[in-house]
Amino acid sequence: MADSSRLLLWPALHIIFHVIKGALILIAIFPFAQEATKKRHIQTWSRQLIKLFHVKLKVINADYLPKSGGYLIAANHISWIDIASIHSFLPCRFVAKSEVAGWPVFGWMARQTGTLFIRRDNKRHGKEIAKQLEELLPKEPICIFPEGTSTAGDQVLPFKTNLFESAAQTQVQTFPMAIRYRNANQEYSDATAFIGDMTLIDSITKMLRAKAITVELIFAPSPATDLDRKDLALYCETQVRSMIETRS
Repeated sequence: MADSSRLLLWPALHIIFHVIKGALILIAIFPFAQEATKKRHIQTWSRQLIKLFHVKLKVINADYLPKSGGYLIAANHISWIDIASIHSFLPCRFVAKSEVAGWPVFGWMARQTGTLFIRRDNKRHGKEIAKQLEELLPKEPICIFPEGTSTAGDQVLPFKTNLFESAAQTQVQTFPMAIRYRNANQEYSDATAFIGDMTLIDSITKMLRAKAITVELIFAPSPATDLDRKDLALYCETQVRSMIETRS
């Protein structure tokens, strides 16, 4: 056990140094940088981070997405590494539960990169976030995790409808995205799952022990833009569940 722990020491130190590097970029460069420069830094840093965890990125059906402008992405949620995986492909804004804002270092980094934090038990705050989304969605891509929690990745929970209201009001395109993790044999893997009472350290250790992981980001086409929030949520949930099940 001691030998195994020592083997993880160097990878863990590399991750710590990489997080420090990211924090320095946010402090020294972001306050003065143009949006394109920020996105380039986010994408590069995220690609380097998932590489440190031996995670290989595979994007399927990316051609569905517009080349520019705003749209909504609705995805299932498995782990904190989901965000870095998505950023490695597409630097975009996220909506996350307010608890993430309190995470040491990572919460601050998420805020600096534009994440919107929503208090799920506060309807008034939810309306404030919805208003912000209505302003942002026509201009830039935004990703939401409408399950409201993370799973082991072998199931899809019902999609909550509230965050789809902004897409319905602005009539931007909404793209379902399934997130899947596979092991070295290209079989389903729960190595990244951040669930239950697991701590961030537990999650990092489990991922480092897994050695080789592939993350698949699988897109489906957008439905008609005149759907209401309930129909949008149902469409995205159905599409994501189908993509998860057919690739089990």
